[in-house]
Amino acid sequence: MSTLQPPGAPDAGTLDTFERDGYAIVRDAITPELRDRLLTAAERLLASDITQGRDQGGDGKDGFRGCLNLDRAFLPLLANVAVLPTVVQLLSPNIHLLSAHLIALPSGPPRTIRVPERHGWHRDMYGVTADLGFPHTPRMAIKAAHYLTPLTPNCGLTMFLPGSHRLTEEPVVPAGTIDPPGAVTPDITSTDTVLFENRTWHTGGINLSGHPRIALMLQYGYRWLHPIDDPATDLRNDSALTAIEQQLLGLPDRHPDGSLAKGSGAAPIRSWWKTGPATSVR
Repeated sequence: MSTLQPPGAPDAGTLDTFERDGYAIVRDAITPELRDRLLTAAERLLASDITQGRDQGGDGKDGFRGCLNLDRAFLPLLANVAVLPTVVQLLSPNIHLLSAHLIALPSGPPRTIRVPERHGWHRDMYGVTADLGFPHTPRMAIKAAHYLTPLTPNCGLTMFLPGSHRLTEEPVVPAGTIDPPGAVTPDITSTDTVLFENRTWHTGGINLSGHPRIALMLQYGYRWLHPIDDPATDLRNDSALTAIEQQLLGLPDRHPDGSLAKGSGAAPIRSWWKTGPATSVR
């Protein structure tokens, strides 16, 4: 089994921005070569007739949940050392992957979403807010958004409402409009990654670029949260995976003989985290 290099210290400015705004940008999180390989795999999957995990939505959206189960070309993003230390610092080592969501947003004027009657602004993990109440919803998960197609001002990047993770009620979208005051589109390149938490209000922009906007969003959350994707049992048993990748794919709390070992499923990231310069976790 291979190992992961020791974690680097998360950038203090990125952490401060995340705490203030509910989202932050990790610059140059992937290489152009990796982005190109990911895009090739994404386009191949979208062109297929595979139905497992297929997620087709309004206004012609297409995509897949659980795309790591469908093509191992996406695996380099799972434990990306440019991203994972920041996620661990903001959550803890006790995390796993909740979802790997491939989204293809078609180009063209919106018909039913991103119109005043249905503006599209939302929080992730909506059931948490419904069950616990708006003011009592905690930070439970962080998404890493990777954009694989060329980025232009009109390609429909995800928009965010800075500071909305601290709101105690829904933001107001003025009548006849589609965005709340203060909404922004992050200034990024296609090698950057945007991190945002489950409470941060966001929406897909309007894509008028002439080509689909393809994004891959990996959501990490606490291990006591149930993943959205199908279990990656076969993938997790691949001997080429690191122990950290196995944890992120759902390593159980078990001794080798199958008996219960409370918390052992988080041991790989916990041990890795202690070896690096970043030792302070929430």
